[in-house]
Amino acid sequence: MKIQLALDRMSIAEALAMARRVEAYVDWIEIGTSLIKEFGMRSVAEFRATFPDKVLLADMKTMDNAAYETNLWINAGADIGTVMAVAPAVTVTTCLRVAQSHGKQLMMDLLDAPVDKLESCVAMTGALLCLHAGKDQQESVDDFSHLFSHLGESSSFQPAGKLRIALAGGITTEILASVVSHFHPEVLIVGEAITKSANPEQAARQFRTLVHHVTGSDLI
Repeated sequence: MKIQLALDRMSIAEALAMARRVEAYVDWIEIGTSLIKEFGMRSVAEFRATFPDKVLLADMKTMDNAAYETNLWINAGADIGTVMAVAPAVTVTTCLRVAQSHGKQLMMDLLDAPVDKLESCVAMTGALLCLHAGKDQQESVDDFSHLFSHLGESSSFQPAGKLRIALAGGITTEILASVVSHFHPEVLIVGEAITKSANPEQAARQFRTLVHHVTGSDLI
């Protein structure tokens, strides 16, 4: 299981500094939507120059103009980009086609996606499916687990099967074991639990240690 560091609501310099502090404990680095919206593809390019060997995800949250936006993050040096599952089907499929044609990956953000959209995304071979409790949702509820309760309505959604699952939104060390055992994610996306910690290095190391114990995987 990969740990993806989500970097949002900071400057490029601050984000690079944070990533440097914890890079030994994370597998993938996410250039967050706020960084991309404020600083454009320069944010992605600067991360690629600074971390040539890390897997980089550009959290584009594409809703339209699929080929153009997918080529933006590919040309800036990212390995993975995101599209919103609630976007038109042609947008989602075009993002996947363009990404795969360049040997890149696509993550479909399932934020507020209804069951019919979920099932269409499940059918797309190779894509990562991101179960995402959004920032506004996290701030308005005490327990976001119910936000995914509708997944039980989908006969095709079987987390323990062959699906490539990513989890994002309020992941802490306290809930890590329970969400991992339930969803069996390939990617665990962690943001403020690391970046807002008084000691980010210690927090990131704790996540890495817990992932090791929960999954039995080797430490990086």
